Amino acid sequence: MPLCPRASVFSTAAAALIGVQALAVPVDAGVFEPEMFELDNGMQVVVVTNRSAPVVTHMVWYRVGAADETPGVSGIAHFLEHLMFRGTDSLDDGEFSRIVGRNGGQDNAFTSWDMTAYFQNVAVDRLPLVMEMEADRMVNLALDADIVDTERSVIIEERRERIDDNPSSRLSEQMLAALYQNHPYGRPIIGWEHEMAELSLEDAADFYETWYAPNNAILIVSGDIDADELRPLAESIYGPIPSRPVPERVRPQEPEYAVARRIVLTDPNVQQSSWRRFYLAPSYARGATEHAYALQVLNEIFGAGTTSRLYESLVLDQGIAVGAGSAYSPVYFDETEIGIFVTPNGDVEPEVIEAAVDAEIALLLSEGVEDWEVESAKERLVLAAIYARDSLGGPARTLGRALTAGVGIDVVEEWPERIGAVTADDIMAAAHAVLRPGRSVTGLLLPGDPETETGLESAQ
Repeated sequence: MPLCPRASVFSTAAAALIGVQALAVPVDAGVFEPEMFELDNGMQVVVVTNRSAPVVTHMVWYRVGAADETPGVSGIAHFLEHLMFRGTDSLDDGEFSRIVGRNGGQDNAFTSWDMTAYFQNVAVDRLPLVMEMEADRMVNLALDADIVDTERSVIIEERRERIDDNPSSRLSEQMLAALYQNHPYGRPIIGWEHEMAELSLEDAADFYETWYAPNNAILIVSGDIDADELRPLAESIYGPIPSRPVPERVRPQEPEYAVARRIVLTDPNVQQSSWRRFYLAPSYARGATEHAYALQVLNEIFGAGTTSRLYESLVLDQGIAVGAGSAYSPVYFDETEIGIFVTPNGDVEPEVIEAAVDAEIALLLSEGVEDWEVESAKERLVLAAIYARDSLGGPARTLGRALTAGVGIDVVEEWPERIGAVTADDIMAAAHAVLRPGRSVTGLLLPGDPETETGLESAQ
């Protein structure tokens, strides 16, 4: 499920925690080699040094997201993210971003199910400035009824543009609601419109006062700075903010299912049909966690890119699809999903696509994977990891996403060794555990009359 900026509040499972394999770097090398310390108020601080340019990415992550919302106020996490840009006791409405821009920087924020994050990319000598402003809005957010009413209209319009007017997004929303029948991952990050329309000043203030505390936050700075340089800044700017009690993140979990589900969404605006399927899958933190590393390699073999089994079979060999792939990330607080996505070629019927995908899954489960496929998949992950190590914002985002999902830094730093230890047998055990129809939802997006053809089906 991928992160959700204000410009796009939807999450997919496409972003996986990346790593390196022994062929690229020594197996005992870390991925990002961060420095870490904690302030007296409980705020966690992570520093990744990159001296390639005199710039930094400054991020504050909160361990709260859409899955932590109280039932009935869906969308409040994302709504508060918007409101955080509307001013404080000392900054006028919108002045935060204007100051960042005047100082040559960029800023934004994003919300997902497990976290909310705010970031600025600035020259290193402007770091104290953005730290002071971020610390200010952690405790001094200024809200009134007019601001809340205006911003509520903004997020409702955002939902209409990005979900209600987008059949593909509506299908994914409905599939997640069917897949997660008990867990709040089934709620859209942006919220259900009828609940969004009722979000109040009191709802926003309560969410802010409940979750936005330094002991529930992680400061991550990546770039031209090290821990010795950052520590005095963090202690003087964030350190004085008092800690306060924060609720435990307790969420209902999914029961065992024995019924495959199917969503059919028809819309006259659909120009190209599509087929997709989600399977419940473990994360690093929840479910059959022993399969998480093997599933990443399996995903690379089965559906990642134009060399994957799925693409070669459906697109290149059979010619029945113009696109085919899969996606999986284990970096979630609770169980997540592995998704398969296919775009048919022309008027190829969805039944043909589904039969072809099922045949590929059956072939995988019956004949397994070859050792050369496993090694090739690892080599492809190596290349992605090399580029990520050199980026400015990538380390901050990867580490922040892991920490807010309850995943330790060791999981990130030891990723090369753990992924390197995955075997063909591990992959097959993971495939048999996860690719089960009773833990899946299949979705069809079709042109047609929505009044008569859209619906949810369940089948043994």
